[in-house]
Amino acid sequence: MTTGLLAAVLFAAFLHAAWNAVVKVGTSKIGAMLVVSVAEIVIGVLVVLFRPAIDPAAWPWVIAASCTHLAYKSFLTFAYERGDLSRVYPIARGAAPMVVALVGAATLPDAVTGHEYAGIFVLGLGILLMARGVFTSREDRRLLPFALGSAAATATYTMIDGLGARVSGEPVGYVGWIFIGGGALFSAAMLLWKGLGIVPRRPRDWALGTAGSVASYGAYGVSIWAMTLAPIAVVAALRETSILFAVLIGWLVFRERMDRAKWAAVGLIVAGVVLTRL
Repeated sequence: MTTGLLAAVLFAAFLHAAWNAVVKVGTSKIGAMLVVSVAEIVIGVLVVLFRPAIDPAAWPWVIAASCTHLAYKSFLTFAYERGDLSRVYPIARGAAPMVVALVGAATLPDAVTGHEYAGIFVLGLGILLMARGVFTSREDRRLLPFALGSAAATATYTMIDGLGARVSGEPVGYVGWIFIGGGALFSAAMLLWKGLGIVPRRPRDWALGTAGSVASYGAYGVSIWAMTLAPIAVVAALRETSILFAVLIGWLVFRERMDRAKWAAVGLIVAGVVLTRL
């Protein structure tokens, strides 16, 4: 992986943490995610209108990814209703690269070297340490099944999208269709379940949600593009450094507690990134 590609993936990681912070800001987490999803549909339509058509062989991948994104957003939203950004985010994102690496070793075409697996392993240790506070504090442990469900969905769509983008022949347009499909499914599901009462009324909520959606597209688009140039498991691991950014946002913006264990986890995450670059 080149230095430029590494920098792009790390920037995508920051954008991902930023849009999750937008969801956490909302009084109604479902309402905040609904705004993000509606804005995703608009962004997706604008993208596909100005990009070449994707290969028809990619449509099954688009459908599968869109359904998986519905599960991912749902689990993540319910987890944020029960826990802090600096707790939910590490758990939700942390297990995903481990699953991608283990399953990918048998199912993905990329060759991952020993030191890259070592980097993924160290990243995993840092992520697990970052999340341990839910077991040692009085935080709501009901967030765990939702956060782990989000992690499973993340691992699933990571592998689907990494392969689907390659089949599509047009990664940018592919991401646009994922935004349309995933945004539409989540919006429809939440409106049918909760009704129009969950729709935010304040212009500020829509402005924040739209900004979060733009950040989400940037994070997602860069990651998918990177997966067409580098091993999927390595990109998936590197973008989980978004956990570092999420913890810093939680600490500086939301005033969440930052203890020694979190700082140690930050060190492990940085070490994991270095190992993947050796």
